[in-house]
Amino acid sequence: MKKVLLYYNFSFSFGGGDFLPLSFIAELQNACDLTVALDKADGLRQSAEIYGITIDPSAFKVEQVTPKGYDIKRHNSYLSLYRSRRLKKLARKADICISLSNITDFGKPAHHFMNMLAFGDDAFTAYVRSGKKTNGKRSFPAICRSVAGPLFRAILGMRTKSRIIRDPKERVYPNSRFVEKLMTEFYGPFNSTVFYPPTLFTANSQSVRRDPLKVVCIGRILREKRITDIIDIVKRARLLSNQDLTLHIAGRIDQEPAYGETLRKIASQERWIVLAGALYGKGKEDFLTSGTYAVHAERDEAFGISIAEYLVAGLVPIVPDEGGSCEVVSNPDVTYSSNEDAAQILTHLLADEEFRAKQQASCAARAKVFSRAAYLDRQRDLLHGILAD
Repeated sequence: MKKVLLYYNFSFSFGGGDFLPLSFIAELQNACDLTVALDKADGLRQSAEIYGITIDPSAFKVEQVTPKGYDIKRHNSYLSLYRSRRLKKLARKADICISLSNITDFGKPAHHFMNMLAFGDDAFTAYVRSGKKTNGKRSFPAICRSVAGPLFRAILGMRTKSRIIRDPKERVYPNSRFVEKLMTEFYGPFNSTVFYPPTLFTANSQSVRRDPLKVVCIGRILREKRITDIIDIVKRARLLSNQDLTLHIAGRIDQEPAYGETLRKIASQERWIVLAGALYGKGKEDFLTSGTYAVHAERDEAFGISIAEYLVAGLVPIVPDEGGSCEVVSNPDVTYSSNEDAAQILTHLLADEEFRAKQQASCAARAKVFSRAAYLDRQRDLLHGILAD
């Protein structure tokens, strides 16, 4: 039986990215001799309970690769080195190494699954934000970091993210064609296979009663999600359509306290905004299937699991015309370049029954690509191939 080492962090607040490790563990736990390496061991149990994914703790070994009491907010170079050495020690006993936390140095060829664009290469992160490589003037501290970082890693035997990505023996799995394109532009050709992350959400959307004027959004309540832009879009659509649209926002409001307080203040002044809090399981299903539309605003979303969930829930999502979210929807009629464009689309959906029916049919067809069954088929084929290789 193959010995497989699977690494994930479980260090961040609960989010859609946790589905991938949970789903992989559920598939692999009885198919191989599995060791799960984690930054926070208790995060595995907590996430499995929240998302209702069945795993058998007795079917695999768990190894925490950071010191006891680890906190991502206090991460530093020493902890990176500590984790790196623990992972390499575990990897020496493994036939196959899999990272579900982006690019990870196991000291040997591995499979690396992407889940975010900011994965520890500052130059790539800057490229994503600016759209161009930083070949011009740089500050003295930035130059020092660019020289000292690789030198420090070389002395300690830690490969850079760039070196791992460019190594043809490594296999990298971007979570959208959008991410693959960005990485190819920056790093050049690499051993790449796009693999869309899990969309395990299911909904009985046929027998529900939807509010025709309800817009929803769900996910982490963080500044990068641009919730205030979503509010602006719905507010503009209310004025354009003269319809009493409501916006219902689900997610933990305390993840970024200052931003959460801003949203609370706005919601207290606008009766049509509802902060629903964190929702899971049946509560989440009821929330999504009670609406008719969804609006997304993050422009550099690597994939956007919430967008796939909107489709499966029978909603019509309106998304930016850049990033992974428009790739998920794959429909230019509901993608926008500005808040005003988004408000115009929402107004058109409200006013034109034929247009609305066309977009609902398009979204229903796209939802099949991201159904639970379709994902599990893709995952099974992929993991069987990895184990057989």
